[in-house]
Amino acid sequence: MLAHIHIRNFAIIDEVELELEGGLTVLTGETGAGKSILVDALGLALGDRADAAAVRHGQKRAEIALTVDVGALPAVRDWLAEQMIDEGDECLIRRVIGAEGRSRAFINGQPVPLASLRTLGEQLVDIHGQHAHQSLLRGDEQRRLLDHHGGLEALATDTAQAWQQWQADRRTLEEALGSREERDARLELLRYQVEELEALALAEGELETLETEHRRLAHAEKLAAGVQAALAALYEEEFAAQPVVARQLRQLETLAELDPALASVRDLLKDAEIQLGEAADGLRRYADDADIDPQRVQWADRRLGRIRELARKHRVEEQALHAVLPELTAELEALEALDAKLEHLEQAVERSEQAWRALAEQLSQGRQQAAKSLGGEVTALMQALGMAGGRFEVAINALAPGKARASGLDGVEFLVSANPGQPPRALSRVASGGELSRIALAIQVIAADAGSTPCMVFDEVDAGIGGGVAEIVGRKLRELGERCQVLCVTHVPQVASQGHRHLHVSKSGGRQTRTKIQRLDDTGRVEELARMLGGVEITARTRAHAEEMLGQAAQSAALRRT
Repeated sequence: MLAHIHIRNFAIIDEVELELEGGLTVLTGETGAGKSILVDALGLALGDRADAAAVRHGQKRAEIALTVDVGALPAVRDWLAEQMIDEGDECLIRRVIGAEGRSRAFINGQPVPLASLRTLGEQLVDIHGQHAHQSLLRGDEQRRLLDHHGGLEALATDTAQAWQQWQADRRTLEEALGSREERDARLELLRYQVEELEALALAEGELETLETEHRRLAHAEKLAAGVQAALAALYEEEFAAQPVVARQLRQLETLAELDPALASVRDLLKDAEIQLGEAADGLRRYADDADIDPQRVQWADRRLGRIRELARKHRVEEQALHAVLPELTAELEALEALDAKLEHLEQAVERSEQAWRALAEQLSQGRQQAAKSLGGEVTALMQALGMAGGRFEVAINALAPGKARASGLDGVEFLVSANPGQPPRALSRVASGGELSRIALAIQVIAADAGSTPCMVFDEVDAGIGGGVAEIVGRKLRELGERCQVLCVTHVPQVASQGHRHLHVSKSGGRQTRTKIQRLDDTGRVEELARMLGGVEITARTRAHAEEMLGQAAQSAALRRT
């Protein structure tokens, strides 16, 4: 419940402080005094968009502060606790708007985002503006009111969130599938390339070994001839190196006995003889092992050609070809793993769609029940509001396949028959301005009655009505005020007479216009009602009429309580 309102430098309001209580509080005053400005200030304090024009002329900033009793609102207390700004049974909300248009919001002294302020405000106050009947023609507003009446708002929110999750999952899947044709082509190419390279089975360092072998095989005859020539030069010819060295070594051995100075030369020749022998042995082994296999030569030719071909295909150096296979294999495995991911994404889409559909179907069932209830209650109130024989219905139309949306599976449409015997038609097509105002008021009163918001604000929703109809509207608002806190801005004396409390809004001239709000006592109420009844000149008759209206309102309220 709103306990206190403090407004400073807002529009034509210099400074106003109001202490509020439960029940129905009516606000009256002459046109332009600032009654609706008070409602606008309340909306700003609860998260409406700010405008620099809201700041009183010549001032740096406007400030609106609300004190709310949340002791009996466990859901609000829980929300405040979640935000770590719970301060007990009282909650202080403050909004500051600078002359440059920027604003700041505070809850219990802590700065908060505007979205948080709006979330809290929706739990505390429900404002029904004077142009509500215009928004009532919109399908989304009709759906919102039906959900509010049926207590389906939480389910509608869950359904919308499930829809958003489903759409997010669908987008993720579509993005993954978007390049599927390209991905499939890449997969096919990778599998072919990996198969080629696996068939080649090129090991690291193999190329150098293969090139060496290929050179040997390609020059085998030349190598054999050269080896034979070298053997001949070492052993087999008349003046071969080994026999010559052996003969000279024997001579030096004899000479070294005569002169030891030749011993070192003798030793060198000994080493040379040994090395020549080893060289000859190596040449013989090479000649014995040399096996010129034409098929091996052809195989080496083909393998080197294949290596060079694949190196060109993959645009790498021949020496780096062995590293291509691991890279392509890793890419192939990643793309193949995407198939499993796609399957997972498809399952996620299916799950999220099923979750949304289950909630949407539950919401549809709830709307069907709420439609019957709202239709019956509004129809009954229409009779009381002077629309005898009128009928109100809520049509729940299943959307065509593929047209489902975040709001569910249904389209909601308000239908009305203003006169007996006429079939119900769309609200926008059959209702006159006066009828639409009364129907809108009936819907708002009933929707507010069904809601759980602790404070209702009605801003001139009774415009265009009078007489007995206005008295019935006032009674309905008073009945509503006996269940929750209601603030009502009105120009209608029959409505004003029903208030538990009465606030009068006036403005004074001078250099700057100022708005003043005062609580009226019994005498003040009589005077204000007499003014509303009789205009500029207040007579004894209008005072008597005003006193009678107040007495009848109190008497009717007492009868309802018995």
